[in-house]
Amino acid sequence: MSPNLKVVIVIPARYKSSRFEGKPLAKILGEPMILRVCKICAEVLDMENIYVATDDVRIKNTVEAYGFNAVMTSETHPTGTDRIAEVSSLVDADLYINVQGDEPVVDPNDISQIIEEKIKYPNCVIKGFSKITAEDDPDNLNMVKVVFTEAKKMIYMSRSRLPGAKNTQYSDTVYHKAVCIYAFNKEELQAYAKFGRKSDLEMIEDIEILRFLDLDIDVRLVETNSISLAVDEPDDILKVENHIIKLEQGKGRL
Repeated sequence: MSPNLKVVIVIPARYKSSRFEGKPLAKILGEPMILRVCKICAEVLDMENIYVATDDVRIKNTVEAYGFNAVMTSETHPTGTDRIAEVSSLVDADLYINVQGDEPVVDPNDISQIIEEKIKYPNCVIKGFSKITAEDDPDNLNMVKVVFTEAKKMIYMSRSRLPGAKNTQYSDTVYHKAVCIYAFNKEELQAYAKFGRKSDLEMIEDIEILRFLDLDIDVRLVETNSISLAVDEPDDILKVENHIIKLEQGKGRL
């Protein structure tokens, strides 16, 4: 990483999730999920460069009690990226790395990889992706699918199965899902916020990254090493906990 670049990680954390109210403070093996994510991020950057962007004082108090930064942001932001855009107007940096607060098993190496790709392509939004495994259902609307060119430039993202195969000879197509690690510069975030509303495609799909297509800002994809295991609903917590337990057993810690 270039020593001349100021890089910060911003973790958006909203209390009033429509599918899971209070999700950032939900316990994962006894620890608030937002703290698990913060500690993973602290393996990549110093704590002073990690910010939780929230609209709820309970989340703010929780992360600050453990020495992490919290920025109180507006309650009216339509997306987490709009929330990060507000942070970019308050915290000066060259690169802003978005790590989702509901990804408690994110690999710190993947975060580092996203940062390095952003340094190589400073005028493109960078986003992670991974292959959909046999355990995943590509028709799951909670799982965002992504298609891209052979040069890893994003074409589109959807909650529907992508790409669609007309011919049965492609029934074994490998699908890819979005991994919610992003990298932005300040200009990209300010343009995103200045748009002033959700774009039409963003509204239909409920996928905030699609707004960049209407802004004519390229999005490059980076394949991550780890799986994406997000907590979208309360039932997802047990799956995440079981995954963490298996990882710890494999390392001989349990």
